[in-house]
Amino acid sequence: MYTPVQDGIAKSAHAVSYAEAAPPEQLSGLVHCFWELRTRATLPEDFHYHALPDACVNVLLNQVDTAIAGITALHTTSTVLNLGRSFHYVGIQLFPGVWQGNREEIVDSYVGTPYMGSLPLVATSEQLAGRTFEHMPPLLADLVQWFLAHGHVVPNPVTARILARIDDIGSVADMAALAGMSTRQLQRTLKQSTGFSPHDLLKVLRVQQSFRKHYLELYADQSHFIHSFRNATGYTPGRYRDRFDV
Repeated sequence: MYTPVQDGIAKSAHAVSYAEAAPPEQLSGLVHCFWELRTRATLPEDFHYHALPDACVNVLLNQVDTAIAGITALHTTSTVLNLGRSFHYVGIQLFPGVWQGNREEIVDSYVGTPYMGSLPLVATSEQLAGRTFEHMPPLLADLVQWFLAHGHVVPNPVTARILARIDDIGSVADMAALAGMSTRQLQRTLKQSTGFSPHDLLKVLRVQQSFRKHYLELYADQSHFIHSFRNATGYTPGRYRDRFDV
C-alpha cells in the first residue's frame, strides 16, 4: 500500500517532535495515519515546515487554539509553512481520492484563522484538547466516521487499485490499464475525484517512491530524476537528505 514519507523537518529542529498512529482496521483503506506535530519547548526562532506533495488530503486541528482548523492538500510542488516558535497540531492524513467534501475548502498554505465551515472540526479539536496523542486516535476515528456518514469521505476503488499496484506503474497507460479504463476515462475520473491529472498524479507518486527506491527504477536517468525531484521539493536529492530527516 502507498506509504507517503514524512514531511521535511530540519535535522537541527531538536525540540520539534512528530508522531504517527495507525487508524483502526476498518478505516485503513481511507486513512494513512493520524499524526501529531508539536514543539516540546519554545524554539529560539520560527520553525519552517517543509510540506511535500503526496496527493493526500489532511484534516488539520490546532491544539493551541482549537478554533483554528482546516482541510489542506498540495498539488505537485512543496510549500514552506512558518509555524512560529511554539505549536501543537494534530491531523488525519487521508489517502488520495477519498476526500469528496467541498474542494473549495482545501487550502495549500498556512492555516491560521478560525474555521468557519460546517464540518465538526472545532468540536473535535475541543474534545482532543488536553489529551496525550496516544489517547487521540479514537476521537479522530470518530471524525472520519462522521465524514463517511455524510459523504465527505468515500472509498475510491480507482485510486485504491492504483496505490495497491504502484510498483507496477511506469506510465499513464499502465495506470489506466490497472484501473481498467481508457486514458481518457482515467483523466476524467481522476480529475473529478482527486483534482489531479493522471500525469501529475504519477509525478507525485514517483517522487514519493524515490525516497525508498533507486531512482533508475523510476526515472530514465539521473538528470531526469534530479530535475523532477527539484521541481517537486525545491531541493536536489542530496541537499534534501542533508537538511531534513527522511
